[in-house]
Amino acid sequence: MDRKKLVLLLGALVIAIGTALAARSMFAGASAPEVEAAPVEPAGPKVLVAQRSLPTGTIITADAINFQQWPEELVQDAYFLDGEADISKLLGTVVRHQVTAGEPVTQGSLVSPGDRGFLAAALGPGMRAVTVPVSAKTGVAGFVFPGDRVDLVLTQTVKGDDGQALKASETILRNLRVLATDQSTTQETTEGGKTVVRAFRTVTIEVTPKIAEKVAVAQTIGTLSLSLRSIADNQTELERAIAAGDIKVPDDASPEEEEELLRRAMARPNDKGTTYSTGGDVSRFQRRSMPVMRSPKAKVSDPAIGVPAGGAKPAGPRVRVTRGKTTTEVPVGTN
Repeated sequence: MDRKKLVLLLGALVIAIGTALAARSMFAGASAPEVEAAPVEPAGPKVLVAQRSLPTGTIITADAINFQQWPEELVQDAYFLDGEADISKLLGTVVRHQVTAGEPVTQGSLVSPGDRGFLAAALGPGMRAVTVPVSAKTGVAGFVFPGDRVDLVLTQTVKGDDGQALKASETILRNLRVLATDQSTTQETTEGGKTVVRAFRTVTIEVTPKIAEKVAVAQTIGTLSLSLRSIADNQTELERAIAAGDIKVPDDASPEEEEELLRRAMARPNDKGTTYSTGGDVSRFQRRSMPVMRSPKAKVSDPAIGVPAGGAKPAGPRVRVTRGKTTTEVPVGTN
């Protein structure tokens, strides 16, 4: 056999071996069954657990609790079981004993509206409950629900020495927790699960003893209105208070103690740093009712401030007129 035929024979043999190996690998891969891990269903019934930490006094809402699979050997008689308990009937109840996140909610840890001590359980330590009359106009058209936080605005008419009536509105209290609207502590829902917005005549809020006194007096002065707060407001004010040093967290505090301290700080009602607006801030036509501000050192007949002799206070807008070295203030509309 010559050399050329030998090379061709060896080449054909290599190709045949390679083809056989490739075919074997292909058929072996196709015949191997695919193994998939079967999902393991946890054993045991579903029990009601807290979706987040629920301190004492928390009003139960739909996002606070849910059913979760639980080992059957650890299920207790006091647990709420799926199929036996109706979550909708638990909405509006109040936490009597603190429940940590992921912990089962027991029947003894909740108190229902109408039960003895319900409202007292909803209050935080050292807090009081007061009721404020509102209307659809002063109560955010019914868009306030138990658990929301509001500011309290006082609107009144103040009469000055000159007989002018000054309209004024002042935010007297901030970050108040709503406990109930009328006598309801729940968010009423339809069968479709949508929240029903309804008007109410009274709102019960959580305050400190000192703030309770201020609310009682404010009701006799003028009209009280609710101003609904954003959920993000508390976190922003908390960060501002920590930066200013108003709230100090001990260096040796555990994460649980730190969380409890910050939670109480965020829930604290505030009667400091109030703001106000008057009729003159809203409309130029109300500026004539604003009291005239002048320097205590100025004389009544001082022409520099344009106050006429006899002490009469000028009313309405005024302009400064300079004649030579003398500057006077002249009411608009006069010569």
